Amino acid sequence: MTLGTLLIIILILILIGAVPAWPHSRAWGYGPSGLVGAILLVILILALLGRI
Repeated sequence: MTLGTLLIIILILILIGAVPAWPHSRAWGYGPSGLVGAILLVILILALLGRI
């Protein structure tokens, strides 16, 4: 596995854990999942362009 693939998998798992539907994160709102989603999008674009 390359570093980019591993980073994308970890960020996807963090994004799933930060979704406001789960009981432990319901009070957080959409802030954490939106931030992690934006980071995931940037990492995914960089991985597709071959920068990572």
